[in-house]
Amino acid sequence: MIKIKVLRLKKNVSLPYRATPGAVGFDICAAERAVIPAHGFGVVGTGIALEIPPGIEGQIRARSGWAFHHGIGILNSPGTIDPDYRGEIKVILFNISNQDFIIKPGDRIAQIVFAKNLAIELKECDTISGTKRGQQGFGHTG
Repeated sequence: MIKIKVLRLKKNVSLPYRATPGAVGFDICAAERAVIPAHGFGVVGTGIALEIPPGIEGQIRARSGWAFHHGIGILNSPGTIDPDYRGEIKVILFNISNQDFIIKPGDRIAQIVFAKNLAIELKECDTISGTKRGQQGFGHTG
């Protein structure tokens, strides 16, 4: 099991937690009050910092209930937390609804999923191999 250190940057903030035993993501909560304006976006602090080990990344993902019921999502979903980042975890939320959305301290605003990061080296070349698909993209299969 990989252990990741969590630092509370503010008093009385919630630590990330799994809502159910089978959950892949850890719910993360707001540390502050915020308003995400109708058809706008905003940044919400969580009051925590993580010490993610090398070879692991954190991915900030939207909460499906907020997306379905309120039109609230993660602007850069998934947001990546690099293993060398030690600052406060903040979440960029957007609101596609016609009403401002109020966030209170302690509200679950997103979830974080951890994934292995492969060691990749990019190598410049003059050609790459062909495939049946080739350069077709953006809906080429219908």
